[in-house]
Amino acid sequence: MLRPHPAVLRRLVDEYEALLSAAGAGGAPAEAGWRARDLAYTLCVTTGTRDIGRALEVAHQWLATAPAPARETAALVT
Repeated sequence: MLRPHPAVLRRLVDEYEALLSAAGAGGAPAEAGWRARDLAYTLCVTTGTRDIGRALEVAHQWLATAPAPARETAALVT
């Protein structure tokens, strides 16, 4: 199974969880519901699951085992 790039997966998870937090606090606008459903669908497809709870679980597992991002090195000018 192909896995998404960790940065892309992190962005999806972060956005979905932020929308859930905002909705729980009562501060989410109506269109946030549509975006949350879109993100839930995308996370399920991306992780090969059918349930958003399981999708988040799998995403967090993958992110925990993802290699650290490569650091860019600055060119030395002499």
